[in-house]
Amino acid sequence: MKLFTRHPASIGETYGEHLAIAFGFGARMVAGGAACCLHALLPFAFERTGSQTVAALYAQMVEHRAARSVARRASEYGAFGEFDWAI
Repeated sequence: MKLFTRHPASIGETYGEHLAIAFGFGARMVAGGAACCLHALLPFAFERTGSQTVAALYAQMVEHRAARSVARRASEYGAFGEFDWAI
């Protein structure tokens, strides 16, 4: 079972979350790649689809990493951030 959960856990995801996110990325890459191949044959078609796909996937990946980083820090320090409260 660790074979399926080690990597997702290392990036703060469950197996199901990782499956959905990675499959979505892969499907969009395949679609972008198909558009590039069609563009090679028909230069007037899909002129910007490949580069737009790459840019969108990169932006999503960066946003996802940032969100996971914030969530991880919040869980490490509790609801009030880095402060150690004493009254």
